[in-house]
Amino acid sequence: MTREEKKVILASSAGTIFEWYDFYLYGSLAAIIGAQFFTPFPESTRNVFALLAFAAGFIVRPFGALFFGMLGDLIGRKYTFLMTILIMGLSTFIVGMLPNYYSWGIAAPIILIALRMLQGLALGGEYGGAAVYVAEHAPQNQRGYFTSFIQTTATLGLLLSLVVILSVQGYVNGNFPEQPVLDAAGLATFNADGTPAMMKAFNAWGWRIPFLGSIVLLAVSLYIRLQMNESPAFKKMKEEGSASKAPLREAFGQWKNGKFALIALFGLTAGQAVVWYSGQFYALFFLQNVVKVDSFSANVFVAWSLILGTWGFIFFGSLSDRIGRKPIILAGCLIAAVTYFPVFTFLTKTANPAMHAAHQVPVVVTADPLNCSFQFNPVGTAKFNNSCDIVKAQLSRTSVNSTTVDGPAGSVATVKVGDIEVTAYDAAQNSKAIADAKAALEEVKKAMDPAQATALGDAEKALATAKAVMSTADKVAKKADEGTDEAAKTAAKAKLDEATVAVAKAQAVVDYARVPVPTETLAKYDEASALVAKESGVKGAFEKGLNEALSAAGYPLVPEKNTTVAKAANFIDIFTAQKLTVIAVLTYLILLVTMVYGPIAAALVELFPTRIRYSGLSLPYHIGNGWFGGLLPATAFAISAQSGNIYAGLWYAIVVAVMTVVIGALFVPGGTHKKDIFADQGR
Repeated sequence: MTREEKKVILASSAGTIFEWYDFYLYGSLAAIIGAQFFTPFPESTRNVFALLAFAAGFIVRPFGALFFGMLGDLIGRKYTFLMTILIMGLSTFIVGMLPNYYSWGIAAPIILIALRMLQGLALGGEYGGAAVYVAEHAPQNQRGYFTSFIQTTATLGLLLSLVVILSVQGYVNGNFPEQPVLDAAGLATFNADGTPAMMKAFNAWGWRIPFLGSIVLLAVSLYIRLQMNESPAFKKMKEEGSASKAPLREAFGQWKNGKFALIALFGLTAGQAVVWYSGQFYALFFLQNVVKVDSFSANVFVAWSLILGTWGFIFFGSLSDRIGRKPIILAGCLIAAVTYFPVFTFLTKTANPAMHAAHQVPVVVTADPLNCSFQFNPVGTAKFNNSCDIVKAQLSRTSVNSTTVDGPAGSVATVKVGDIEVTAYDAAQNSKAIADAKAALEEVKKAMDPAQATALGDAEKALATAKAVMSTADKVAKKADEGTDEAAKTAAKAKLDEATVAVAKAQAVVDYARVPVPTETLAKYDEASALVAKESGVKGAFEKGLNEALSAAGYPLVPEKNTTVAKAANFIDIFTAQKLTVIAVLTYLILLVTMVYGPIAAALVELFPTRIRYSGLSLPYHIGNGWFGGLLPATAFAISAQSGNIYAGLWYAIVVAVMTVVIGALFVPGGTHKKDIFADQGR
């Protein structure tokens, strides 16, 4: 490369890396952000919402491609670059300042999604400009090699986001205390074994720092973009007066050009997109939310796989200059489709052996087919109260592999874990039973002396509160006993003793309040109260029974107590057979990404003439990557949740990849790597 060529690649790549960094911060932190902004929803729905908010940026990318692609063909590549980076950087910074659901309610997730859409619009104009700018500077026989540096920017942007996240996460969690996990009402939540649920400081507030820090990258990116000169091909075209006056109409309104947009979409970018997102983002999400590897360790493993595999972009880009773009891209799609199931299964077996072993225990859901709903609920309006839905949601949260068989019409769903069978419940019927029991209790209270009823009710509430406090204190004390901090043990024991005394006092008050109540009335009161307690405990009894059955089958329901799961204490804590194998599997997925993505920029550039190149390649690229790829994590997760199989979501990527192999083999022209991209300006 000449010095000027290196400057072109450096300037284009550096700015694009920073823009991808901004865009992918959210994807790397999707699970954490979902808990902050989609608090009221169940965990499985919350995860789908978090991924859909991530996907919102992808959904609008084709619209950004149309708008900024048109500007790039009309006013030039450089000024379009400046606009896209400014929009991206400011949107990312504002996400870091945005209050969560606790503070702003429903407005918080709405604004979050709006900011994600602004990011998507900006990115829709970014990639096409960078690819075209570099390709128009490249020697004819090295377009694949030159543009492969642009192809590394998405992965390097993701890697940069992971490195920043890991650095901030390590510092914040190491210097600030954990905080309790609260529900939408602000009440403390508990783990499956009854211990208080806690979150790291990074999950509570530290995640904002990488977003706020992006303002520095914005300043650097703007400086870099201002140093760039306009593409010589674009300047020559403007000087000759051959620029298109209506690039969108020319690119997509004429069949001679429009057909290449369709070929590019279905024969190249759709398959490339699902392989790209499966190998990077879905792999990360799968590790964190399905295999239950902690967030820090999952980011470490993926970061190392990116470091080890990124060279593949340059290798396959350069190789495509010799053997062509088409065979490499389609081969990558085909290999991915054939190997995804065994590879992801092996990833689970390696990263979480206890979970994989538990998957060998058969789990069978028996339910009326009409009782089972498809639980993909992107707008959050559907209520899944049927017993079958309740069972599947609970199993999905704990990454259980299950099969479903038809039960009798109208029957309540059951789940059999090994030899243990647990009966579910119908939430609507249970709610009615609770309401009826409470109404019956109120009727008994009406027959009592008002003062006596009030005194007894207040005393029982105080006793329930005291027992809850004692239960929490007991769990904290047991957890402290497992450690070596003697001061913590002493403090926890003192709190437990204090809570025990409070329960005894509250019980004495209840006993005193019961004395003046007539015996017959008191018997009716106790009977009605017991019925309320029984119906109110149906949900808890089901979840307790199912958790006990899953624990007996070996499912590690509390990740912190799972000693078999892969865990990294720091960024270089990877030198064990288990962790190196996890990284090797992830690196294999990254190499598939480099096969399909390394040559794609050159392949798309070669399909369109200079006058409409920015518009022509941007739309199919961003429909493929924004819609087929961006929607992959949410779609795959929903398919897995519905089917009861944690691997079923892979079918989405496999089907799209095979479609691209077939269409690409039939319709994508071969030998484009030998084409002079400036010769055919009439098409």
